[in-house]
Amino acid sequence: MEWSELRAKAKEGFDGACRVCPICNGIACAGEVPGMGGVGTGMSFRNNVSALAGIKLNLRTVHRVGAPNLSTVLFGQELAMPVLAAAIGGTSVNMKSSMTDAEYSTAVVTGSAKAGVLAMTGDGPNPASYQSGLSAIRSAEGRGIPIIKPREPEQIVWLANEAAKAGAVAFGIDIDAAALINMTRMGQPVGPKSFAELEYIKRNTQIPFIVKGIMTIDEALACVEAGVDAIVVSNHGGRALDHTPGTAEVLPGIARGVRGRLVVMVDGGIRNGVDVLKMLALGAEFVLVGRPVIVGAIGGAAEGVKMVMDRIAAELQTAMVLTGTSDVKSVSSRVIYPPAI
Repeated sequence: MEWSELRAKAKEGFDGACRVCPICNGIACAGEVPGMGGVGTGMSFRNNVSALAGIKLNLRTVHRVGAPNLSTVLFGQELAMPVLAAAIGGTSVNMKSSMTDAEYSTAVVTGSAKAGVLAMTGDGPNPASYQSGLSAIRSAEGRGIPIIKPREPEQIVWLANEAAKAGAVAFGIDIDAAALINMTRMGQPVGPKSFAELEYIKRNTQIPFIVKGIMTIDEALACVEAGVDAIVVSNHGGRALDHTPGTAEVLPGIARGVRGRLVVMVDGGIRNGVDVLKMLALGAEFVLVGRPVIVGAIGGAAEGVKMVMDRIAAELQTAMVLTGTSDVKSVSSRVIYPPAI
């Protein structure tokens, strides 16, 4: 399948929920939630994109880096590159797609595995959404990470231990979904989590614990103290709170504050391999990709997701060669102009 064909099929499959714009910047879809846009004015979505766009790279070609190493390891799992598919739930509601949650989870988990990376799976008001993700992860011999809505702690623990039984690499909570009205309306309340609740979740679960939705240094440090294994610097793709900064703006300070004490991941506005390199240079160890993966899944199922990941890998490799970067595990601030950290 050609890239243009994939995008054309995705546009048709979205049925207006996503326009598959040439530049995915949140302008055309501002306020379209449900849908693929950012909440309210859409500024949080746009801030993610503009913050990354404002990062400049140093072009370097006087070196001997011709075949950079993209591979890395996360929680004992070998990855072809430090990229994961972000968790997406509610495909039929948010994307107006004929693809069910089960079909979407299978496409993303399978396609990511074929590309040598991991996928995160989602959660939602319908319990089948989470279970479909676990089923896909189980079928992929555990190569996936389910993300749970910030439900009551006891329920999170139960769902996390179900993930462990399915062989999942880790589990997480997207704490930035703390004000989702649709969950509460369906009798499944969500909300912020206290330090004690994070400690409780960690203490009563068996596999690595990821907290997604951290945007400040103090909350990152609280996660460290609670024993959390990884955080995702994220504003929920601009779909939770209007007028937040872009993730690339807050990432350097957070990464400095917790370096070496837990794994730092990031999402928000990442569209290609150059964006991945920027986020690594800003301090992330792993990068989550959302909307491009959705386009791949809707346009080409598992093969479409693999195509997106393979394209990102090729772009990342080129960017590393042209910045003199030999290994994704040691990307330095020298890549950025001027140096960020």
